[in-house]
Amino acid sequence: MPDKAAEHPKEHAPKTVIGWSEYVALPDWGIGRLPAKIDTGARTSALHVDNLQIVDAHRVSFEVVLSRRHSNKRVKVTANVAKWGRVRSSSGHYHTRCFVHTRIRIGAVEKDIELSLASREDMLYRMLLGRKALEKDFLVDVSRRRALGTPAKPKRKKPKLT
Repeated sequence: MPDKAAEHPKEHAPKTVIGWSEYVALPDWGIGRLPAKIDTGARTSALHVDNLQIVDAHRVSFEVVLSRRHSNKRVKVTANVAKWGRVRSSSGHYHTRCFVHTRIRIGAVEKDIELSLASREDMLYRMLLGRKALEKDFLVDVSRRRALGTPAKPKRKKPKLT
């Protein structure tokens, strides 16, 4: 009888179980709470942005739209371009998109991921997390939503009165 331990390499650290929708943070950009849809059918991750502008050959600026209901809630970001690439949308059409790298925090897990910057204006979720962002660290339980819970809303900074 073959040795089962020889057939399967040692498992990595335990994986975090997440639901089909989770809150994520993008700490490098000062974003503490953003709802994201987990999509194991998508290879790459996508983030809804407005006003994408090329700053120079290696950088872009854009506004991350934090809320579908409150489009005025935005964070302005300047990031290094990782690449420009063709992406096939769920409708089957190809589009050229800008890709950037940033840190993401999902529950207690923090890691660097690559994101495409896209218009997801018609989509319910402003962020889509694909397989590349999830690999090695997460298991998806499709019967659960927000398996990690709901983080507290970031405290609003009160304007200083002078």
